[in-house]
Amino acid sequence: MNDTGILNIYKPAGMTSHDVVAVIRRKLGIKRVGHTGTLDPMATGVLPICAGQAARITEYLDLDYKTYRCSMILGKMTDTQDIWGQVIEERPADGIGEEDVLRAFEPFRGVIDQKPPMYSAVRVNGRRLYEYAREGKEVQVKTRKVHIADLTVEKIDLPNSRVDFSVCCSKGTYIRSLCADIGEALGCGACMSALRRTYSGDFRVEDTLTLEEIERRGAENCLLPVDTLFAARPQLTLWSGRAEKAVRNGSDVTVPGGAPEGEVRVYSEDGEFLMLGEVRDGVLHTIKSFFEV
Repeated sequence: MNDTGILNIYKPAGMTSHDVVAVIRRKLGIKRVGHTGTLDPMATGVLPICAGQAARITEYLDLDYKTYRCSMILGKMTDTQDIWGQVIEERPADGIGEEDVLRAFEPFRGVIDQKPPMYSAVRVNGRRLYEYAREGKEVQVKTRKVHIADLTVEKIDLPNSRVDFSVCCSKGTYIRSLCADIGEALGCGACMSALRRTYSGDFRVEDTLTLEEIERRGAENCLLPVDTLFAARPQLTLWSGRAEKAVRNGSDVTVPGGAPEGEVRVYSEDGEFLMLGEVRDGVLHTIKSFFEV
């Protein structure tokens, strides 16, 4: 049975990312399964799952930018920074206009400093922040830099104290914290009320499969080839058996003139995907190999 490849899964609300991984492990009958970026339990959308040899690249792909559609509620603050947490304060949002909302979003584009929420998996002194939060303990949390590549206000519904926006951001960005910080800039506070991931790297929500669809078709029949992960990178086909042998042995190889510089998908002469490589100054180096040893 084929157990290597990628599943572009639509994560439903109410499941953790680890829950989804556990389901796929059972369906494929293997342990080597991982996801490329955690989604909060109540969030939905794109969750690429890597199985078998593809799991070797999970950490690498987690660096990809991700895009979300989010709704936030003005005037309400919770301990988790989302609507499912305990309300800790409510403030009136009266007097706030659309221009005020648009102005509040402005400083959160580009590279910003963000403090992770207390209910998160970030480690401080060897423990997760949510462990401290559940014990009611206060700890010093440092801000860290994240990149907001795009932040667009989609809809402002002030009668219902709701703002919808889309955001494209780097690894480690907390959309809950973004909502709370924008609410603070407005003076009324805010919390996240809905979150849907629409892109994770090159994986789109339009192409996702639900767990029900995977159950019906069989997980092994839904796996995308490993090289799907690198479709945006140029292809480099090895030109000789000697070059292929060197690559399989982990050696660097001097490539013929005209080969693209930078990261490339590397294939054998008969079309087998071998590795993700990088050509620097005419020499091919291995980043991650995917052939069976």
